[in-house]
Amino acid sequence: MNHDSYDNSYISGILNSVKTIAVVGASANDVRPSYFVMKYLIAKGFTVFPVNPGQAGKEILGQMTYAKLTDIPGAIDMVDIFRASNAVPAIVDEALALDPLPKVIWMQLTVRNDEAAARAEAAGLKVVMNRCPKIEYARLAGEIGWNGVNSGVLSSKKPIMRAGFQSFGVRQK
Repeated sequence: MNHDSYDNSYISGILNSVKTIAVVGASANDVRPSYFVMKYLIAKGFTVFPVNPGQAGKEILGQMTYAKLTDIPGAIDMVDIFRASNAVPAIVDEALALDPLPKVIWMQLTVRNDEAAARAEAAGLKVVMNRCPKIEYARLAGEIGWNGVNSGVLSSKKPIMRAGFQSFGVRQK
């Protein structure tokens, strides 16, 4: 897989298929990017599990925070990594030890680890690096255009409705 460029159908396929997301590196600080990404994903109808050892047992945005992925009750569809690139291998190892396996490893903007990505892909997981699911969702759903940003997506098709506040869903090819 070429991780320098992703097809819109690859990203939209992921965002349409996942329902539960573990945000590793979640912050209780409301000015941190992980906080407002969590807030956005929750508003779009995703079930979000914050993962932060320093906040374990407390709530972030009304969601119980866990110390590690293995503490989360139930299956996780996507692991969204808000940690430095050198922390990714250990997080991917932890994700690969889960049963069932998550479907996706997603690394946030500026986060990239090709070795860990290759291990995840070898185990059958989809991988996205150096992207933000909040930005990608808004871009593919047309919401980012509300701010005057060119999403690069043109469509006259009726949007797919999804649960959540002002959610139009992600358009597929």
